[in-house]
Amino acid sequence: MIGSVRSPGLAESINATLAGLLEEHPELLLIGEDIGRLGGVFRVTRGLRERFGENRVRDALLAESTIVGQAVGMAMSGLVPVCEIQFDGFTYPAVNQLVTQAARMGGRWNGRLNPSLVVRIPTGGGVRGVEHHSESNEALFARVPGISVACPSTGEDADQILRYAVTLGSPVVMYEPIRLYFRRTWPARDPEPPRSPAAARIVRRGTDLTIATFGAITHDVLEAAHALAPDVDTEVIDLRWVAPLDMDTVLTSVARTGRLLIVHEGSKDVGIGAEIAATVAERGFGTLRAPVRRLAPERRVYPPANFEQDYLIGVQAIKDEVLVMTE
Repeated sequence: MIGSVRSPGLAESINATLAGLLEEHPELLLIGEDIGRLGGVFRVTRGLRERFGENRVRDALLAESTIVGQAVGMAMSGLVPVCEIQFDGFTYPAVNQLVTQAARMGGRWNGRLNPSLVVRIPTGGGVRGVEHHSESNEALFARVPGISVACPSTGEDADQILRYAVTLGSPVVMYEPIRLYFRRTWPARDPEPPRSPAAARIVRRGTDLTIATFGAITHDVLEAAHALAPDVDTEVIDLRWVAPLDMDTVLTSVARTGRLLIVHEGSKDVGIGAEIAATVAERGFGTLRAPVRRLAPERRVYPPANFEQDYLIGVQAIKDEVLVMTE
């Protein structure tokens, strides 16, 4: 399938989903810096305070530790808080609350307490953000037992993930690519639904090589795959979740194509791609016709805006890597 489609941006889609959840779940509330009067730094929550009131759409102090700390207490009391952190680079003050409290609540109470809470985090580069505004730190939480981590690349997936997350009974961190908030035109995808809300989605069928990816860069991968067709027939998997990883979908695809490339925006070292590569080596080595390869930025601090295009993985780099693997 070649071409593009038009649909609402990620911000508009998430706004509609949050409105629907607030309507359907009286125990659900939103909390974050400037999410009420302002509607959030990216206006994802625009209009929700006026519609649902300040008790359910709460402006918080400029302190991420208190946002998630409050959410932990709310979740333990039976509420379902959905937090917003303004940028992923500001998440670190809340790590203690997420890792030592939220992730451990179910185990600490021997399964008798199953609180649901969601932390939404704008993520990624490509928008010329200043320092701390363009990071991709999903691997930080993906390795923490007790926390699920989602990375939607479309409004449809964000809707499905959010609706699932608020009923999960354990904390979910959802990374929302900033450069997709207001995008309206998207590379065409195969209309193949995932097996479940927690499963990966095959967004392009192919026979020569599998690419596993997630988040904003999924669209660059699709663009590269369409450009290389029909000379190289690439299968593209949008993982959607990086914790837990849907390795069954990846392994089944690799068994058909014999090749695997993993592409992500976060740094390569100790990243999501390393875990996928290791699992394929352990469970699917006999199906490989070539070594697994990873395409991701090298381990270094995210650069200033004028240099970010030299850091990010783009369509041409993806095409070049695919051609090397299939020559």
